[in-house]
Amino acid sequence: MRDQKQVFSGAVVIGGGFAGTEAAMRLAAKNVPVTLYEMKPGRFSPAHKSPALCELVCSNSFKAQRVASAAGLLKAEMEMLGSLTVPLARRHAVPAGGALAVDRDAFSAAVTAAVEDEPLITVERREIRSIPEGGVAIVAAGPLASEALSADITRRFGERLSFYDAAAPVITAGSVDMTKAFVASRYEKGGDDYINCPMDRSEYEAFHEALVAAEVAELHDFDRPGNVYEGCMPIEIMAKRGKDTIRFGPMKPVGLVDPATGRRPWAVLQLRRENRDGTMFNLVGFQTNLKFSEQKRVFSLIPALHSAEFVRFGVMHRNSFLRSPGLLSPAFNVLNDPSLFFAGQITGVEGYMESAASGILAGINAARTLTGEAPLILPPDTMLGALSRYIADTSVHDFQPMGAAMGLLPPLSERVRDKKLRYRMLAERALRSLQNALAEAGVEPAVTAEELLLREGS
Repeated sequence: MRDQKQVFSGAVVIGGGFAGTEAAMRLAAKNVPVTLYEMKPGRFSPAHKSPALCELVCSNSFKAQRVASAAGLLKAEMEMLGSLTVPLARRHAVPAGGALAVDRDAFSAAVTAAVEDEPLITVERREIRSIPEGGVAIVAAGPLASEALSADITRRFGERLSFYDAAAPVITAGSVDMTKAFVASRYEKGGDDYINCPMDRSEYEAFHEALVAAEVAELHDFDRPGNVYEGCMPIEIMAKRGKDTIRFGPMKPVGLVDPATGRRPWAVLQLRRENRDGTMFNLVGFQTNLKFSEQKRVFSLIPALHSAEFVRFGVMHRNSFLRSPGLLSPAFNVLNDPSLFFAGQITGVEGYMESAASGILAGINAARTLTGEAPLILPPDTMLGALSRYIADTSVHDFQPMGAAMGLLPPLSERVRDKKLRYRMLAERALRSLQNALAEAGVEPAVTAEELLLREGS
């Protein structure tokens, strides 16, 4: 609901994508005049073709709708926070089974109309080449920000703007079968920092055969690297160089003894802790461009990972993003410049709805900065709270973009083996936790947790 008491001094939003439009609408909802800058149609990135705001450049799917899923929970939280894009997506949905998919042109047109019809938002169609100085600003320029703006970000924050050629999958710690794995360091040097997943010769050869035959994801022209850094070489490309290439590379068993056999394994996959709490682990050296379904199929052939739950699949891109830990807070503002915010994929969140969600939170907190209120930091047991804390977590090793995943949430106080029930309980906890946090911060939810859960059950 819009505050009718006072119109506050304005804010600037750079970028008219999912994050920028959500941020602008949240600011306007608090009676903050906004100038939204969008460089289209004067200039297009390599990925964009339409002058419309909130253009979909890849899939038209926003993933699962059910609340008891990571993607569905995130959308439910966004609705509670007053999202623009989620209700419009439902209005312009196309049949997609359990997923929320949209007519991309109708959806973008509806977002454009809503933003342009908002009296407190002025849309200016021109490129912004540098970060605004002074005042409240939100940079939501996306992963394909212009060369000039990217250069200015680098000038201001040093080598914190980077790209990744390939990233490895991340799985939940609880899904590793520890009866088929062991904790140890090479040559017993250092702490037991890695989970080691051993394979005998026949297991390795079956895995290698599946890996070299697996389907890879199609790359856009703007994603295609001219030369991939050897240290980021996709595991499937390395595997095609020879049967033993990865066994003498990322899967080398040297310096490790399997306590179950008393011998060195034929090959070993090592898992490295991904976060401070040790709830997520990275598949070391397994950067990949395989299709997501193929990653799950092939990597689950490793005995200890037969039931692995993937928090993040491996990806290959050339999209720029900030190394946000140590730079941004969970409120999405710069730590040493609280009036400057970043939002969207440039912060290290991955996906349409994740970008939009970060824009909502950045917009809310930019408005709170103008009104002198403390920033809204969401609880870690909410999906958006977990994502916002991930991008600010300085303990994350080799920071890479992350999408919504149940593995980001802290575990329940009780062990629940049934996955569907566990996800349902996590979702109910998250929505009630978000509602309580909003009440404490004096923010009225657009829809209550009870309404969302009731709709889910109807």
